[in-house]
Amino acid sequence: MRRRRLQFHLQRGFGQDAEVYVGAQPNYPKQFAQWSKDISDKFKAATGANLQIETYSSASDETTKIQTSIVSGNGPDVYVLGTTFTPVAYGTKGFLTLSDSDWTGAGGKSRLIPQTLGMSGPDQSTQIGIPVAMRPFGMIYNTDMFKAAGISKPPTTWDELISDSQKLTKNGVYGMAIGYADTYDPWKFIWALTEQQGGSFVSKDLKTAQLNSPQVLKATTGYFDLLTKDKVVDPASAGWKDADAMAAFASGKAAIFPMATATAINTLDSSSSAVKGKYAFAPLPGVGIGMNSLPAGANAAQTIVSGDNLAIASYTKNKDLALAYAKLSTDTDMQVEQFKLFGNLPTNQQALDQVLKDNPQLAPFADAEKGSTPTAFTGAWADFQNGIANVVVQSDSSLSKGTYDVNQLQSLLSAANSKAQQSLDRAGQ
Repeated sequence: MRRRRLQFHLQRGFGQDAEVYVGAQPNYPKQFAQWSKDISDKFKAATGANLQIETYSSASDETTKIQTSIVSGNGPDVYVLGTTFTPVAYGTKGFLTLSDSDWTGAGGKSRLIPQTLGMSGPDQSTQIGIPVAMRPFGMIYNTDMFKAAGISKPPTTWDELISDSQKLTKNGVYGMAIGYADTYDPWKFIWALTEQQGGSFVSKDLKTAQLNSPQVLKATTGYFDLLTKDKVVDPASAGWKDADAMAAFASGKAAIFPMATATAINTLDSSSSAVKGKYAFAPLPGVGIGMNSLPAGANAAQTIVSGDNLAIASYTKNKDLALAYAKLSTDTDMQVEQFKLFGNLPTNQQALDQVLKDNPQLAPFADAEKGSTPTAFTGAWADFQNGIANVVVQSDSSLSKGTYDVNQLQSLLSAANSKAQQSLDRAGQ
């Protein structure tokens, strides 16, 4: 998809505008047009200036834009960054470190949910990211199927999840729907299962890559075993994206959809959904495979700190306008509108309270956010999540045959670890 620019109020106000770079919303074109118009109108009314909204359609698109803009010293004033991409942007040294007065201009920290700030910077005093959208992960389960199988409550450990899924797998319906070929989510499963063992993708001092550790290998085999050994997912899921897995759940072909966000409501409540009124949300299990409780020092890791941050380019000549945009974007009314249009949960506490009052079924996601675990804040992080994603992609052909080779898997993890280590070394220079 080519990048496109949406511009409202074509007459420039006072000789200046502010430019914002955001992710495209190809699944919600009408909603995106509505949001763009509303935020532009509010921005014009508040500042007298015009707002230009430019979109990107991929992480590589975004990376290229950041690199070329930083080198040239010219480009968007504000970037909307995914939380796990924020450390990569921070590593470029091309974004404004927010002072107390900057936070005041952006509306203040106090109105934001504290956990959403977990990926704003390397520490509380050094932050570039202003949280604007919250997407904690949880699971969706079919309440009718649970009741028919005699399952009274959602599982809280992975062993319970697997056991429940085995009970639910029958008559062409599978216990879980997972997209093994998805670009984004497979690494999150493996990361969570690693953290729940007390392991990590990278050492605490951010100097040593650990993708070839026993914990990561066990997490990866456990994730693969859902298909090959436990047989609780459709064999076809080796080639599925998340949209395919969601479609399977929404059509009643699977009982549980793990690694979901609140944005799923738009699909589940659509007129074509077979599960409308027959589903509920729950946090993902906080205890790993083969365990009854977390080991000392391990993280429940039910969700990463997930969502979007606003970051202001250091080269901007429109800092006040950029902060005004951040304030408007995190105001209660725009946060509530963002939820209604896209399903993103608010980072503004007052807005979240309002959303939960109207949508109490979303409370498990708010609970998951309270126990969220940030991923490592390093500019090398992209090579960690992409490395694990590539390991899964390179295993898909074997998974499609219902098997995998542990030795080959270890070799793939070692190769990914080498690349991640090189990236860490560069980030530390």
